[in-house]
Amino acid sequence: MLSDPVTHVKGVGEKMGEDFAQIGIHTVEELLNYFPYRYDVFEIKPLSELIHDDKVTIEGRVIHDPSLTFYGKQKSRLTFTLEVEQVAVKAVIFNRAFAKKHIHSGDTVTLVGKWDAHRLQITVSTYKKGPASQQDEMQPVYPAKGELSPTKLKKAIQQALASYAAAIDEILPAPFLTAYKLPSRKEAYQTMHMPKSRIALKHARRRFIYEEFLVFQLKMQLLRKWKREATTGNVQQYDQLRVKAFMDSFPFTLTDAQQSALHQILADMASPYRMNRLLQGDVGSGKTAVAAICLYASVTAGKQSALMVPTEILAEQHYQSLTELFGDRASITLLTGSVKGKKRRERLEQISTHQLDIVVGTHALIQDDVQFADLGFVIVDEQHRFGVEQRRVLREKGLYPDVLFMTATPIPRTLAITAFGDMDVSVIDQMPVGRKEIETYWVKESMLDRVLQFVGKHIVSGEQAYVICPLIEESDKLDIQNAVDVYHDLRAYFPASIHIGLMHGRLSAEEKDTVMKQFANNEIHLLVSTTVVEVGVNVPNATIMMIYDAERFGLSQLHQLRGRVGRGEKQSYCILIADPKGETGKERMRIMAETTDGFALSEQDLQLRGPGDFFGKKQSGLPEFKVADMVHDYRALETARKDAQEIIDNDLLETKEYQALLQYVENNFQTDEKLD
Repeated sequence: MLSDPVTHVKGVGEKMGEDFAQIGIHTVEELLNYFPYRYDVFEIKPLSELIHDDKVTIEGRVIHDPSLTFYGKQKSRLTFTLEVEQVAVKAVIFNRAFAKKHIHSGDTVTLVGKWDAHRLQITVSTYKKGPASQQDEMQPVYPAKGELSPTKLKKAIQQALASYAAAIDEILPAPFLTAYKLPSRKEAYQTMHMPKSRIALKHARRRFIYEEFLVFQLKMQLLRKWKREATTGNVQQYDQLRVKAFMDSFPFTLTDAQQSALHQILADMASPYRMNRLLQGDVGSGKTAVAAICLYASVTAGKQSALMVPTEILAEQHYQSLTELFGDRASITLLTGSVKGKKRRERLEQISTHQLDIVVGTHALIQDDVQFADLGFVIVDEQHRFGVEQRRVLREKGLYPDVLFMTATPIPRTLAITAFGDMDVSVIDQMPVGRKEIETYWVKESMLDRVLQFVGKHIVSGEQAYVICPLIEESDKLDIQNAVDVYHDLRAYFPASIHIGLMHGRLSAEEKDTVMKQFANNEIHLLVSTTVVEVGVNVPNATIMMIYDAERFGLSQLHQLRGRVGRGEKQSYCILIADPKGETGKERMRIMAETTDGFALSEQDLQLRGPGDFFGKKQSGLPEFKVADMVHDYRALETARKDAQEIIDNDLLETKEYQALLQYVENNFQTDEKLD
């Protein structure tokens, strides 16, 4: 069985078993899933087809014995000439003096290395005696770790394949293999470790990419189904007429995207199943308006609601805007760490006796002493800022309340359906009519004086500005601007009448709140900060976002920072100060200057940075696929998601043909994926 310990493989003793355990390989199946990270291809092409600087394979006859020279400290260069297609080609091998004993005049050799078309020279990385026809066309290369050399790994894997091939069962039902022209599981394993051709390898990879995506999507869909079935009993019979009257009182009309998201959320609230939905919307797309309507719908259904946000100042802003919006339609309170003593006890009493309809707060909402009378609806804003445990505690405050997670970080569709596969996803991808687009400029540091004059002119006219830096204090390792130095430089540059503030992650929560309140009240005109200002605070009078060393940030982070301005009537600007050295950095700056669509940017960011950097692996719970790549294989991801949906909707896992797949999915559930 593939679940046998790896030490059951011939040639793998206790010591090697321990070495395997160090890299997470304990069973035969885990050993077979340790795939090569590249393949050396011994494919002979005519010299005329070889491309300069490419890795190539050539075969020829050695014309004379190699010459060996030493230079530097223990460095060597071995050179010889070989005849290839009646042309003299020079071969160079560095730091392998022992090869002089192996290669002799008259030998036929196969060389793999970097081709120099101008000099007719190959810098050899791999050499073998004998013609290429005696080699396998493709040789797997495994990542060596610890005591395990690539040769030992390869030998153990090939032995495991030979001994356990019969135990490799097919898990995909026949219709999928036929429809997508996929090789069998046994065949795919053989090919991944011992490919006979590029075409065969391509199909084996396709098979594992689809299998990994399908298994993951089935796990997500099953989780969603189990959550729904386990949490019946929260039908919110809201008053449609009162909700419509509330919407009609708004001084603006909802966009089509807002209407669509609202329809999906309200339908969930009216259903007998508990809602578990993510609402994505770009900065300024109007998520708050949709959230307010949903909160009011819950009030008309006779339920209590909670809105949880990451910071006190954000909680206060939401509280103020909701109070203005609702008027006397609902009773709202604020519960944060600053609410203490008698005032807190009074509010807790009012919450527990349903004298209050809506509670806005920070993580103070999930303290043990907060007891709701009838919590039916929960909104978690900037949901990635809260840990899984914090979100779970809040959900358990009510009798299976409907939960809406909101984020202003635009997550690409490919990433959203993978990371949030157990949630329904609603998207607001339209901006309200009349909202002014933020003008974005990329400038070199040599233009800093002109930029500061521009900033000063706008501040004197009554506007405010942010200046963002990547580090708090000076670092010897990184020559990049830091908040403390920039703060002192700007204080020296601007007149004393321009009040400058400083904010960074080392300040306490109270100190941060104080600085942000001063900025919100226009007591501070220019705020120097690290990226701690990224989340949510609304300062309509701030019109300039200036970012030092902008190439140090990802596109999505730059877009979030840019979204701190452009919240009022006046034209706003984002100025990126950057001197990127590499092409990726330059491309990032160009994209930022040309694109204001957060979703388009997030797709580009995913392409440039990869999913781990984009979202933070631990925080997002992104799966680590062995073969599949969410960015490059997104079509396969979409296909697997649709197939998984069809399998679950039609209860196909209960049928005989799908039993092997069901068993495999159940065996692959992690303990942290089980139901809350």
